[in-house]
Amino acid sequence: MLTLLARLLRALNSESGAWALAIAFVLGMIMGFTPLWRVHNLVILLVALLFRVNLSGFILSFVICSAFAFLLDPLFHSVGFAVLSAEGWQPVGQAMYDSAFWRVVQFHHTITLGSLIISLAFAPVLAVISYWLVSQYRRRIQAWFNRLRIVQALKANRFWAIYSNLRG
Repeated sequence: MLTLLARLLRALNSESGAWALAIAFVLGMIMGFTPLWRVHNLVILLVALLFRVNLSGFILSFVICSAFAFLLDPLFHSVGFAVLSAEGWQPVGQAMYDSAFWRVVQFHHTITLGSLIISLAFAPVLAVISYWLVSQYRRRIQAWFNRLRIVQALKANRFWAIYSNLRG
């Protein structure tokens, strides 16, 4: 876990784009909110690996959102149930369930569909917020943070050694 945090700090302090980190957070959020063993999560993982997003940010976002997903499951269920039981979606839902491909994708499960809908709806918001936070961190907080006495004390422990080894 220390290595993961050190890599995230390295990414925050690096010259890599703030949008790359924001997209990593978004992909991790989508994968964390939705049930893990689904086909769309394999696609998200493939996108994350192909486009070389920051894996530390992706994994950290995935872990944090997975922890919150259990608390949000009732909301995911209600949204998925509302969509699946809507009158206009009944023929579409039935056609999807009759197809072997869509049955494998498992969008007929209320939590899967609801969590994916909420994740995709919240993705642009998280992307903009995380971009702004990374930009603000780099612009304002990074220099101030490095001058704090506690940070200077932390530089003397094992965490700083791991972080320094990653930088080199």
